[in-house]
Amino acid sequence: MAKKKLRVGILFGGKSGEHEISLRSARSILKAIDRKKYDVVELGITKEGRWLQSSAAQALLGGESQPSEDLSGETGLTIAAAAAEPAAGTGLDVVFPVLHGTFGEDGTIQGLFELADIAYVGSGVLGSSAGMDKDAMKRMFFAAGLPMTPHVTLLRSEWRADAKKSTRLIEKTLQYPVFVKPANLGSSVGISKVKSRADLAVAMDLAASFDRKIVIEQGVGGPGVKPRELEVAVLGNDTPEASVVGEIVPAKEFYDYEAKYELNGADESVSIIPAKLTKAEEKKIRAMAIAAFRACDCAGLARVDFLMAPASKGKPAEIVLNEINTLPGFTSISMYPKLWGASGVNYSKLIDRLIELALERHREKQQTHFSR
Repeated sequence: MAKKKLRVGILFGGKSGEHEISLRSARSILKAIDRKKYDVVELGITKEGRWLQSSAAQALLGGESQPSEDLSGETGLTIAAAAAEPAAGTGLDVVFPVLHGTFGEDGTIQGLFELADIAYVGSGVLGSSAGMDKDAMKRMFFAAGLPMTPHVTLLRSEWRADAKKSTRLIEKTLQYPVFVKPANLGSSVGISKVKSRADLAVAMDLAASFDRKIVIEQGVGGPGVKPRELEVAVLGNDTPEASVVGEIVPAKEFYDYEAKYELNGADESVSIIPAKLTKAEEKKIRAMAIAAFRACDCAGLARVDFLMAPASKGKPAEIVLNEINTLPGFTSISMYPKLWGASGVNYSKLIDRLIELALERHREKQQTHFSR
């Protein structure tokens, strides 16, 4: 008797500014996933928040901004409830959410899956929300004793109420150059490098337009130093593993949205896998990646990013955590799958492993009592 295929929902699109990146990731997964093992169901979310399935979801994936078919006004909650009910004939064994950014990797969609009791790929509500909120993330890194560059967090309301006071606090605590970031946003959207007070207000206003919390970080290595940008892919649940270390050489001054997704040819950023490091440096970075993954209570997958200033004046190289990304880009040429490819896990097998981890975590959840 043939083994029953797992029914896997691939959820893509979403309301965030990373909608198009999500579509790219989903196309790659749908192309590579093993159809002999899985019955695949496409589920799309438009930029306006409409949920789509079947031909409408495929149309969204193909680039149609307003597919004609939708779910007749059904919400994500009703779809999730149907997906969790095998008797309805629409039951899903697991959902692979390929939703980058706000409403996709910040714990909101994960909360929906938890309510519906559906297995899903990736971190839970806490890990997802901590991975999205750079302020909360840094607090968890600090509690775990992990090295970071000095930073300040300000509320949008504090900045707008008294910009001069906020500027004094930043300059008292940090040295230029600084990086100004919205606390809750992905793909380096809204981030500015500020070299002097003259550019600070514009950067703060930009970040404040994207989030109520603003994180200001001191540049690693100080003025004139361009730190190396290193990345590690982590895979697992309670016993996570780290990939080889990779390096990004940005086409621009730092690895912003344009450098990640919009530059082509001679202007595009370059990835070096594995990065040229000493064995001691590589061991340290991989161990820090796993520690960061655990500090934020992550599961399934994450990409952990580091900054490394070169050794100088007899001092060793400075290695600090930058951030963790719980749903990194997942195209066939994205860093997360490329790092695992260089570590011996090809793209198709990586999809298998993530689905296995999602089911493992869901089984583990069934051991928890939620009432007396």
